Amino acid sequence: MAFPQNFIFGCATSAYQIEGAWNTDGKGENIWDRLARDHPEFIDDRSNGNIACDSYHKYKEDIFHLKDIGFDMYRFSISWTRILPTGDIANINEVGLQHYDSLIDELLKNNIIPMITMYHFDLPQKLQDMGGWLNPLIVDYFEDYADLLFKRYGDKVKWWITLNEPKFIIPGYVTGKSAPSLRLDSPANYIIAHNCLKAHGRIFRLYEKKYKIQQRGKISIALPSDGFFPRTFSKDDVEAADRATLFTLDWFAHPIYSKDGDYPEVMRQMIDINSKNEGRNRSRLPQFTAEEIRDIKGSFDFFALNHYSSYLCSPGYKLDRNRGFINQDMNVKLEFAASWPYTNTAWQRVWPEGFRQILVWIKNQYDNVPVFITENGVSVSGNLNDTFRESYHHSYLQQLLFAMKEDKCNVIGYTAYSLLDAFEWTHGYKPRYGIVHVDFTDPERKRTQKRSASYFKQLLKTRDLSKIETKN
Repeated sequence: MAFPQNFIFGCATSAYQIEGAWNTDGKGENIWDRLARDHPEFIDDRSNGNIACDSYHKYKEDIFHLKDIGFDMYRFSISWTRILPTGDIANINEVGLQHYDSLIDELLKNNIIPMITMYHFDLPQKLQDMGGWLNPLIVDYFEDYADLLFKRYGDKVKWWITLNEPKFIIPGYVTGKSAPSLRLDSPANYIIAHNCLKAHGRIFRLYEKKYKIQQRGKISIALPSDGFFPRTFSKDDVEAADRATLFTLDWFAHPIYSKDGDYPEVMRQMIDINSKNEGRNRSRLPQFTAEEIRDIKGSFDFFALNHYSSYLCSPGYKLDRNRGFINQDMNVKLEFAASWPYTNTAWQRVWPEGFRQILVWIKNQYDNVPVFITENGVSVSGNLNDTFRESYHHSYLQQLLFAMKEDKCNVIGYTAYSLLDAFEWTHGYKPRYGIVHVDFTDPERKRTQKRSASYFKQLLKTRDLSKIETKN
């Protein structure tokens, strides 16, 4: 049960969750700065990311832990407003650019590969004031931002993620309790996704035309997917599980990775019919132009997958504003099996077989494209003896190896989430995903490696799961 020697093991964070320094050295305001200031009641512990892990100042300490544990790669995100305070290329903050130069140089000095995520939920507030991801002009602003990143860092950075989990940009526009704290109806779901896909395609083609030959980097978009299983073996439940995957993963993956491009046909038909029945003159699911389909189709060098949990599926739905009413369109009821172990976050249960299931789906749907797992992890209570996390990673890595060796899935890397305990959006600091503990009561934000860090040290020395003992 060994991983190939060239298999890449990484660890992930994102800027707003760990950096702090929210108004330091010329950084501008983003939508999470605004939400945490104006609506602390929307965050479970009324906290914010103003200081977080203070990684803006303590990045060298973070890199020490990455190297000490033995990771090959560090996936981190750029704070858009740290380098473009208003989101606009006309206002560049050189101090912010220098910060990421220093971070990248420190990683390379320690033989750690940088993977940059361009956008991880922290949109410049000035762009949100113009409509944010609902405004098609966001594509132009994002292209300017990406061009600056390629120009500045592309000679040193060879792995890029355009957007992290575009599906989860949507709740901030429909729940009212997540940044940017709007409460819109269901057409917003598909407009936001549409603009995200156009932005991703535009960035890929920019890199392809202007930088790829010289810089020789790789680009993808990080898409989230749970595992989806039929609740019973009935035909209706099997079809419901397939629809859940179509409306979750393939909504974004099909336009990029399929041979035909565009949205999945089943999704198109169902939303078009629902829109007509609602008395609308046009579908809530927008149409791509022929040129946009061409630009988005094939805009990848690998498939970046974030995976955490699984569901049982059956026909029917429960209106759920947190999912942007998408359950109604896909007509699937999502449940956990009673036997699946709880975690300390309500949306996640442990079912490692779902990891293998979604990898096989990607293999079968998208011609066995190379897959990089860009997030996988679990929240465990704040103590250092996190045997539950150790067991979680071990069981999911076992299923990953089964997918690679038995199902012949083409997986090239795995990223654990997260390096550090961090600000977990509306859940604040209560969920603890880090393999390194952060003491948020300490002004110095003391870091201490947990038991799970020792697990990864063993794994990364041998790359062989069978040689590691775990404690449940």
